Amino acid sequence: MKYIRFIIIIHLFYSCQSQTPQLLIEERLISDWSKYPIYPRLIDDTNGKAKWKEKYQYLDSINVYGITYLSDGLKIKGFMAKPKKEGNYPCIIYNRGGNREFGSLNAANGAITLGQIAREGYVVIASQYRGNGGSEGHEEFGGRDINDILNLTEVLKEVDDANTEKIGMYGWSRGGMMTYMALTKTDAIKVAVVGGAVSDCFETIRDRPEMETNVIAELVPNYEQSKEKELTKRSAVKWANQFPKNVPILVLHGNADWRVKPEQSLRLAMEFEKYRIPYRLIMFEGGDHGILEHRKEVDREIKDWFEKYLKYDEPLPNMEYHGR
Repeated sequence: MKYIRFIIIIHLFYSCQSQTPQLLIEERLISDWSKYPIYPRLIDDTNGKAKWKEKYQYLDSINVYGITYLSDGLKIKGFMAKPKKEGNYPCIIYNRGGNREFGSLNAANGAITLGQIAREGYVVIASQYRGNGGSEGHEEFGGRDINDILNLTEVLKEVDDANTEKIGMYGWSRGGMMTYMALTKTDAIKVAVVGGAVSDCFETIRDRPEMETNVIAELVPNYEQSKEKELTKRSAVKWANQFPKNVPILVLHGNADWRVKPEQSLRLAMEFEKYRIPYRLIMFEGGDHGILEHRKEVDREIKDWFEKYLKYDEPLPNMEYHGR
C-alpha cells in the first residue's frame, strides 16, 4: 500500500513539473472609457447624452484589455482587443514602433490601432516590451526583448476564443524590425504585415546618426564592443535567406519617409526575390513614415492580406518562375 502511494506521489510530482507554467497574469477590462483622454475624440455629445461617433461604433462589439504577462520571468505590460461575441478567432500580434516611452502603447491604441483590427474578427495582442509602459526589465531594441513578442504566441493559448493555429504578425517601424526577427525564430506565425520597417540598421545610423547615439548605443548591451554583430542581428537585409518560405509578407512603405528611408524596403525586396520569399511590396507615392496620406488604402491592404492568408487560408503564391 505504501509502495502504491509512493508511485502516485511521484506521478503527480512529474505531472506538475511537465505542465506549462501560466504566462498571462492579468486581463484588466477597460470598461469606462470616460476615464481616458481619448474619450472626447470617440464620442458625440448631444444634449448631455454621449454616444460613439459613427466610425467608432465598433467599440460596442469588442472588449479592450490591459494585460500583464511573463516573459523570461519579467512582468511585461501590453494590450489586447477581441470581439465580445464568443468564437474561435484567428490572432494577430501587433508590434509597436519607437523606443522606450516614444511609441509606447496606451488605451487609445487599444481602442483604435488594435480595436479596428479586432472588429474584423481577430484576437489582437501587443507588448510594450520590457522596460516600457510599466514593464519590468530593460529594453534592448531587438535584443532579448524579442522574447516579449515570441512569448505572446504562448500567452494566446491562455486567451478565451483565440485560435492559436492561426497567428499573424503586424509591425510598424521598429515593430517591423521585430517582426522580421521573429519570423526567423518561430514557426507559429502564418502571415506577416510590416510598414515603414527597419531592415538595415547600418543604413539607419548613416541616415540618422542620432539614432545610434541616442537610441541604439544606449539600449543595446555591449554595443561599442560588438557594433557589427548587433547591427547585423537587427538588419533583415543581411539574413533574408533565413526567412521561412511559407509565410507571405506584405511590405508597405511611403517613398517620402524620412525616418526609415524607402530604400530599406526596396533592398530587402530584392533579397526576397533572390531567395524566393513570398512577399508583396507596395510603395505609396508621397507617403510619410505612417503613410498617413494613404491611410484608408493602407488599412484596406492590411485587412485584405490577413483575410486572404490567415482568416480564409488561401493557397500560398507559386514562387517558382513559371508562365508562358
